[in-house]
Order: sequence, then structure tokens, then C-alpha cells
Amino acid sequence: MSDAIPALRAAIQARLESDAGLTALIGPGRIHDEAPRAARGVYVVHGDVEARDWSTGSDSGCEQDLGFTVWAGESSSSRQALEAAALVVVALNEAPLTPAGHALINLRWQSSRLARDPATGLAFVAIRFRAVTETL
Repeated sequence: MSDAIPALRAAIQARLESDAGLTALIGPGRIHDEAPRAARGVYVVHGDVEARDWSTGSDSGCEQDLGFTVWAGESSSSRQALEAAALVVVALNEAPLTPAGHALINLRWQSSRLARDPATGLAFVAIRFRAVTETL
């Protein structure tokens, strides 16, 4: 596994935590590595990552397909989940992040999908991004 994954994740976490609009909407401390138990309200969870070698003849690189899930929590409000997801996309799309030990070549939004969890009925938005980094 590439060390670019945790480095980019940490940079993304810092960016989302410092976004005033997102924090105003969902509250502080609402961006998680794993879904918290019995969470109320809207929150964001880092999702799966698929990493691939993106090296050239002279540089070591990593392409990542990464996801986030914005959960509506007990509110079941798809509107709130969509609003928060839009703020995540704005905060991250082509953001000038500096992952430790890596240069971020690009970070681009790929897709968003609104759905409801069949077991709980809670609304969520699945967001996908593509990132390319090079090792410094």
C-alpha cells in the first residue's frame, strides 16, 4: 500500500475541518475515519480508496480513486446530506493540498450519488474523487 494514501487523507481531513461553511452546516468534529455509533445529525465519513501505480520513468507516483459518504444521521434529510456533500466537493475539487512527503498533482471530483440505506432508511450521498500524487 502506498504511503500516499494516509498522507492525502490527513491533508483532506485538515481541509474539511477548516472549511467554515461545512463546519457551520454540520458542526465541528463531524468528519470521521469510521462512522460513529448512534450519530445524530449530518456527518462525513472517509470511504474506500483504490490506489494504483502512477510512476513515470523518473518519478514515483500514485493515482487514487477515493470516496466519502455524507450521512444524514437520524434526521433522514436528503436535503441536508446534499448540501453538505456540495460543500465537500467545493472544498476539495482542485484544492491545493500539501500531503506530507508528496506533491498533489490533481484532486478532482468524479461523481456524487444520493441514496437511502435499505436497512435504516437514512439518506446518504456517496462522493468519488480522483487524485494523483508524486513522491517528493
